[in-house]
Amino acid sequence: MSSHHIVKDNQEPALIIANGADCSDALLQQLMEWSPYVLALDGAAHRLLERKVRFDAWLGDFDSGVGIDEEQMAAMGPIERVYAEDQDKTDLHKGIEFLISKGHSAANILWATGRRADHTFNNLATLWRYHDQITLSILDDHSRVYPMGKQFKKWYPGGTQLSLIPVGFADGICSSNLQYPLQGHRLELPYSTGSSNQVLVDGFVEITYSEGHLLMMECFD
Repeated sequence: MSSHHIVKDNQEPALIIANGADCSDALLQQLMEWSPYVLALDGAAHRLLERKVRFDAWLGDFDSGVGIDEEQMAAMGPIERVYAEDQDKTDLHKGIEFLISKGHSAANILWATGRRADHTFNNLATLWRYHDQITLSILDDHSRVYPMGKQFKKWYPGGTQLSLIPVGFADGICSSNLQYPLQGHRLELPYSTGSSNQVLVDGFVEITYSEGHLLMMECFD
């Protein structure tokens, strides 16, 4: 697989590669080509080296670093090692905070879903934790997930599948151009979610809410 660095500008999203389920080569390549900085989280480094994927930094407590091929690492060029031992935070928390400290304003996150259900759940919930510091999205071959602010407006083709998932709860939700309209609704885990809604016609979808936190899930299948 070819290396990244077509773009060298922190205005483009950085890329965090976690250690969940793989995505397609096509999606990985697409994001690599437009990412100015690629950060591998702990065990993901092994898997990237196996696929000859170039990355800029390797972060974690390196508990998955046993048996790493140092010659193969060296052949990739300079790779910064960032030791982050804090056991009160996940590798994803530490990776996001590292990018914030380097001045990145946005990041896409791959390999953060699938495999262990607890990791997937925690990774999705983590998106809101840093919402006021950095723009984050988790992507896989089936969806793109990101925190949705209180005022949302975006153009979509008709038929696009959208899910609104509360992190805790979200209240006063109103929408336009969705098959199942929301008018002052409250969504709250574990009682109700806005799963599997659909854009009615080509055009803008507008969503507002007054309290709580929502995740937008754009579903591709």
